[in-house]
Amino acid sequence: MNYKDISQSDFSLDYTTGFSGEIFDVVEPATGKVLGSINAATTEEANKVIEHCKKAQPEWATSTFEVRAGILRKFAKALEDNAELIHTWNARECGSIRPKSEWELQACIEQSHTAASLAQAPSGELYPSTMPTRKNMRVRIPVGVVGVIAPWNFPLLLSLRAVLPALAMGNTVVLKPDPQSYFTGGVIIQELMKIAGLPDGVLGLLPGGAEPGQAVVENPATGMIAFTGSTAVGRSIAQHCAKTFKKTSLELGGNNAFIVLEDADITSAASCAAWGAFLHQGQICMQSGRHIVHEDIADAYIEALAQRANNLHVGNPFTEQCHLGPLINLSQAEKVQALIDASVAMGAEVVTGGKAQGQFVRPTVLKNVTPDMPIFTQEIFGPVAPIVTFKTEQEAIELANATELGLSASIHTANSAKGEYMAGLIEAGMVHVNDQTVNNEYHIPFGGLKDSGDAGRIGGPVNLEEFTHSKWISVMPQGIQYPF
Repeated sequence: MNYKDISQSDFSLDYTTGFSGEIFDVVEPATGKVLGSINAATTEEANKVIEHCKKAQPEWATSTFEVRAGILRKFAKALEDNAELIHTWNARECGSIRPKSEWELQACIEQSHTAASLAQAPSGELYPSTMPTRKNMRVRIPVGVVGVIAPWNFPLLLSLRAVLPALAMGNTVVLKPDPQSYFTGGVIIQELMKIAGLPDGVLGLLPGGAEPGQAVVENPATGMIAFTGSTAVGRSIAQHCAKTFKKTSLELGGNNAFIVLEDADITSAASCAAWGAFLHQGQICMQSGRHIVHEDIADAYIEALAQRANNLHVGNPFTEQCHLGPLINLSQAEKVQALIDASVAMGAEVVTGGKAQGQFVRPTVLKNVTPDMPIFTQEIFGPVAPIVTFKTEQEAIELANATELGLSASIHTANSAKGEYMAGLIEAGMVHVNDQTVNNEYHIPFGGLKDSGDAGRIGGPVNLEEFTHSKWISVMPQGIQYPF
């Protein structure tokens, strides 16, 4: 299949995966239309792909940095050249509005160039020795085969942020995207990598859900698993990989605090809050999910945020301009509605929004929320801003830390020094002062603490260590005699 075949306006797919597992549908969340049906990979078929990547890895690892960097730069150009294809699929398959898709694509182009530069980074260090004639070297070697299991919400970005540095460091990759975003987060990547000249076997693609994903985790040929998804699945992956000391890179759930102090600029805070809570329908792990606001300014903040929410248009991002599209599936929309309803039954009050229409949920602001309500204790993954008030800064910190998750947070205050001090007390891997929680700069280490993952280990220079093993090599000019 030529990759351009999947860009036809009627989206009548004639696409064969070459696998024989269960059939899953490619569904447009805005309309419920089935765009096509795809065969998943069985466990046996997934293992064959992994073995194929294992055989290709030694030759890829010994290719020059110029070869690897050149292919990644050509891939960046292929992304640029196929922007409309990518934006169309991101809208129809994932419910992404155009500005979100444009940002995601540009971030991937930039990450492609950044990863290309990793290929020519220093490959190790020299260390002194107690023996003057001994040369001690610490060198980085590829892990081997890296399994990448990626989600549906930012399918291109969250696949490539692991695929690109893994390839740059001489690994081969087996990519298992979420079946809900199989084309955006999988097929397009594979096809454009072929155009860029990536050799056969260096990137394998596995369609399907749990069965091929489990094969990627359990196959002894994969030396590392890079997973983005739920804490429950991430914990299971970590437990299995620990048995064989397989490397993991886990970016998991978030229930992120958005703290507004008494001296904050309410206009700015409300703007950041609307972006952090409602962008991509709130379906972001870094969503501003818990709004912790000083009681003296809570009414003004609620009014400002509700006004912004009321100005946002919800619709089909493929056919109209809108700020929010549909949630990824009906089950997720029902979950968000259930969280709202349960919290309202406990005393929360809907300021605006609050009702799902199919997979569309209007931006919702809730007040009179208490810390025991499910809308506050659980990750929402929907466009909802629940507001809890506090009296003292210590109380705000305690509320922010009252979760098992620790991905992102933000603090709004006129005193940036105070904000910086409080940031050090927040149990999260990323804290932003006078900004929103959904920040992602590709060159900065990214990740969470506690049940949100294994810390900031993806992005920029940390990728050199993340996607390699460390080896000590010592060299003597000639053999020496020991006492015995």
